[in-house]
Amino acid sequence: MYIIACTNHYLNCRTAGWRAFVAGAMAGPSLLLTGPDVQHTSMAIYILLRAAVLAARCGIKSEQFGWLFRPFAWQHGDVALMCLSSSQILSAWILKPESLPSSYISFLNKHGGKDKSVINSLRDIAFSDQGRHFDIVRKFYKSMNMDAPLDSNINTTCSVIHANQGCLSHFISFLGQAYLRSLPVYVPVYLIPAIIVHRQAILKKPLPIFLKTLIGTVRSSLFLSTYCASAWFWTCILFRATRCEPASIAVSTFPTGLAVSIEKKSRRMEIALYCFARALESFAICFTDGDAMLSKWKSKAPKRVDVVLFSIATSIIMHCYAQEREVFRSKYLNVLDWIFGIPHDPPIMQPPLVKVSSMSHLLGVLQDSKGHKPTLLPGTS
Repeated sequence: MYIIACTNHYLNCRTAGWRAFVAGAMAGPSLLLTGPDVQHTSMAIYILLRAAVLAARCGIKSEQFGWLFRPFAWQHGDVALMCLSSSQILSAWILKPESLPSSYISFLNKHGGKDKSVINSLRDIAFSDQGRHFDIVRKFYKSMNMDAPLDSNINTTCSVIHANQGCLSHFISFLGQAYLRSLPVYVPVYLIPAIIVHRQAILKKPLPIFLKTLIGTVRSSLFLSTYCASAWFWTCILFRATRCEPASIAVSTFPTGLAVSIEKKSRRMEIALYCFARALESFAICFTDGDAMLSKWKSKAPKRVDVVLFSIATSIIMHCYAQEREVFRSKYLNVLDWIFGIPHDPPIMQPPLVKVSSMSHLLGVLQDSKGHKPTLLPGTS
C-alpha cells in the first residue's frame, strides 16, 4: 500500500502541470451540445480573450519572461483596446455591416441615432458613389423640420450627418437624446443583480444599495451616450479636414473609445474585451472576404472553428485555475469554485500533533494540556 501511495503521489506531481490543461481542452467540444449547426464564434473569441488575459497575468509574474509581458500591465491598456475595437466596429457598421452579427447591427442602429439612409449615404460617399441616397436623406431631415443642403460635389459629409445643424450643437443635442436611449439599457443591468445578490442587505440597509445602483446606472449611461455622440463628432471633425474615405472613417472612430474612461476602472476591461471580441471577428471576415487566397483558405478551414477556439480557451482557463489561482479576480474564482463544488467554509481546526517519547511523557502532556487533546504521531511509544 505504501508503494502504491508513493507511486500515486509521484504521478500526481508529474502530471499536475498539464492534466488541467488537457481536461480543459477535452471540455471544449461540449459546445457542440448547443446544436450541430449553431455557431458561437463571438462567444468563443470572447472567452479566448479572457483566457489570454489570464495567460498574460501569469507571464507578468514570471521572473524569466516577465519583461516580455510588461506592456500588458499598462495602466491605460483597457482604453487603448477599446479605441482599437471602436475603429473596427464602427467603420464596419458603416462600410461592411454584414461582417457584424444582426443583433449587434440592431443595437448600433438604435443607439447610433441615425436613419439607415444616412448610414447608406456615408457608405456611398466613402466608396465614391455620391448622391444615390441623397433624396432619401433630404426626406428624412425634412420630416424633422430640418434642411439638408446636399450636393453631389460637396467635399464634406457634415450635412449628411446633421443637416444644417452645427457640429458642436449637434454633439450637445445628440448627447441628451442618446442618454435617454441609454438609460433603459443599464437600469436592469444594475437593478436586477442588486435585488438578487443583495436581497438580504436591501431589507436592512436599502439606501446604500440603491444609491450605488443609481450611481452605476448614471455613470454607464453617460459612457454609452458619450460614446455614440463622440463617434459622430470625431467623424465630422476629420471629414472637415479630409474627404470621406474608408481609411478616414477608421481613423475618425478610433478616439471614440476614449469614452470608456468614464466607466469604473473594474468595468473598463470587461467592456473593452467584449468589444474587442466582436472587432476581431469582424476584422477576420473583412480580411478574408477581401483576399482571394484567404477566401480559399476560409473554405478549407474547420467548419466549427468556434469549438477549436473554445477548447484552447478552456484549456488555458483550467490550467490557470489549477496552478495559478491568484491570477483570477475573486468574483470569478468564487464562481468557478461554486461550479466545481469547492466549499468556502472555514477549515476545521485539527488538534496539535505532539510527539512523545514514553508513556510517562504522555501522561505529563495530558496533565498539562487544557485546550486540545493531543494526537499521537505514528511510531511513538
